[in-house]
Amino acid sequence: MIHETSVISKKASIDPSSFIGPFCTIGDNVKIGKNNKLISHVSITGNTNIGNENVFYPFCSIGSEPQDLKFKGEKSFLIIGNKNIFRENVTVNPGTIGGGLKTTINNNCLFMVGSHIAHDCLIESNVILANNATLAGHVQVHENAILGGNSAVHQYVKIGKYAMIGGMSGVEKNIIPYGLYTGIRSDLKGINIVGLKRKGLNSTTINNILKCIKIIFSNSDSIDSNVKNIPSKYLNITEIKEITEYIINFQKRGLCRYKID
Repeated sequence: MIHETSVISKKASIDPSSFIGPFCTIGDNVKIGKNNKLISHVSITGNTNIGNENVFYPFCSIGSEPQDLKFKGEKSFLIIGNKNIFRENVTVNPGTIGGGLKTTINNNCLFMVGSHIAHDCLIESNVILANNATLAGHVQVHENAILGGNSAVHQYVKIGKYAMIGGMSGVEKNIIPYGLYTGIRSDLKGINIVGLKRKGLNSTTINNILKCIKIIFSNSDSIDSNVKNIPSKYLNITEIKEITEYIINFQKRGLCRYKID
């Protein structure tokens, strides 16, 4: 169904099963899959490809040009997967030539009121951005991470899987998987115990992960050396493997460290 008050380009591709409510605008190069719902007053423009069963609440702006002064109208893309929810006033921009010309959102994410996803971001599945959380360009947010309300993430930062960013935080360095962070340009506060419990880990495993985090971020040596000092009995724990691999691969931006008391 397409409401009679909406303005839809004849070049757009929209599956007949999708609902387009009143006063929506859809541009030439937009592709919309099955069973999507645009409630009302939604703008979708640019080279935007939307999967299935997404919901867009009023006044979302999806696919408008990047807020980057270097952008000169290059053909760039926004790819959105399935079953995501975009609440009121969410904004999402496509990529730029400096970031591969593509912004990607995977599946089952919730973007609350006023949240913003800038150019060249990668958002993996099951991510939550609470009200007014904002991502600068080239940010990566890995699966099951949660960003609290009014938090802001600096460009090129990576947020590890199952990390928790507290409300009103400012993040300028990479956050390890399962990390817990609050504050402005601050340190890790520990690990996301709630997220680990939801994942099904028991108290013993969670305590072992915390022990390893303290080893990694101890002041006795470099982080690389500290990673090598993790006792072998812990290395078969999946989450510890993920944390150490993340540290090895993503140190360029700098890591947010855990301050050992």
